[in-house]
Amino acid sequence: MGKYFGTDGFRGEANKDLTFDHAVKIGRFLGWYYGARQNKKAKIVIGKDTRRSSYMFEYALCTGLMASGADAYIMHVTTTPSVAYITHVDDFDCGIMISASHNPYYDNGIKLLNGNGEKMEEETILEVEKYIDGEIDVPVAGRHDIGRTVDYEEGRNRYIGYLISMSKYSFRGVKVGLDVANGAAWSIAKSVFDALGAKTYVINNQPNGYNINTDCGSTHIEHLQEYVVANQLDIGFAYDGDADRCLTVDEKGNLVTGDHTLYIYGLYMKERGKLLNNKVVTTIMSNFGLYKALEKVGIEYEQTAVGDKYVYENMVKFGHRIGGEQSGHTIFSKYATTGDGILTSLKMMEVMLAKKKPMSELAAPVVFVPQVLKNVRVTSKPATLNDPDVKAAIKKADEELKGVGRTVVRESGTEPVIRVMAEAEEADLCEKYVDYIISVIREKGYIVE
Repeated sequence: MGKYFGTDGFRGEANKDLTFDHAVKIGRFLGWYYGARQNKKAKIVIGKDTRRSSYMFEYALCTGLMASGADAYIMHVTTTPSVAYITHVDDFDCGIMISASHNPYYDNGIKLLNGNGEKMEEETILEVEKYIDGEIDVPVAGRHDIGRTVDYEEGRNRYIGYLISMSKYSFRGVKVGLDVANGAAWSIAKSVFDALGAKTYVINNQPNGYNINTDCGSTHIEHLQEYVVANQLDIGFAYDGDADRCLTVDEKGNLVTGDHTLYIYGLYMKERGKLLNNKVVTTIMSNFGLYKALEKVGIEYEQTAVGDKYVYENMVKFGHRIGGEQSGHTIFSKYATTGDGILTSLKMMEVMLAKKKPMSELAAPVVFVPQVLKNVRVTSKPATLNDPDVKAAIKKADEELKGVGRTVVRESGTEPVIRVMAEAEEADLCEKYVDYIISVIREKGYIVE
């Protein structure tokens, strides 16, 4: 990770950590890097989620791009995976998504995608950071070389068409609940499910700039669980703010996590001879219950560091077809270069309809062992993790859990947060060791209360 950009872009509180000036500079550099530097006019596409500050950052990025001679194509409110898709299929030099994903409305972020719709290469991002810090000088465009903005709502519409084409089945007669988190999926997801014939029920679809992810979406799945049961729906899907995540709710109101998705679709691929290398890609945060279920059906797995970026890198390097995170980022490498929440929900519908089984039955073989995860906001992530006493506490917890569980303590790639997780045969043990590690972090004065 760089100075400003983490595993999922440059993220922070709008106009405090991530400012208007930052956005202008990012636009200035990218417009020059892909344009004048290569003796051509750059074409760069931009999407945004529903946060109030997204409009400010959109105009700031466009200002910087045009000043450097690039043309900025604006998709308006749309999802991260839609920008990735359009960047690639419409031959843009790069794509930019303005979103802080599942974070609260007052945060925002800038995600950069290369011309293939993949997360931008680290070396290019480091050059962007050098320009932000004044280490590189970039000329402005003059006269006829100054760029312009282009309304590109057609890109979003083409993406909707692509999603619809992904379904092999009609959804007619299926009652589907969608929680669009007052975010980027609000104007896309229902259109897709309606076009496929579902009887679609949507909640949290009135974004006002301040309510994205607020007590809704994939980070507050309990509301969709209640809604599915109350309305006797067949299935429900919840997205996050930029819709690159999807969590599922079965017909009984039970949560079906990203780990379940990997098992359900991975097995479906194996049964049809489509699971290349006979492997799914997980992160170190996946539950041990997933691995036990995969082993029972003869499927192997890889483990990566946390972050869909690392999952995708592994998939590309070794040619794997499916990978993801428990949080709901699922990547189908044949169809997308990033996690795509709506695509994930379509794939889950496909398995359910193909096998003619309810989601509860499909998910049943994955039996989770207890897992407790707590987030602590800290003054410094590196200082916390490198503190000798904190290291000793983690080591002690792992030694005492040896054979019955494990801990994972890591820094968030997008927030000033340390994530402390314990997994064990008993929930009380998980709580005990998570709280123990957090107590040491608190004693050392790192926690922001």
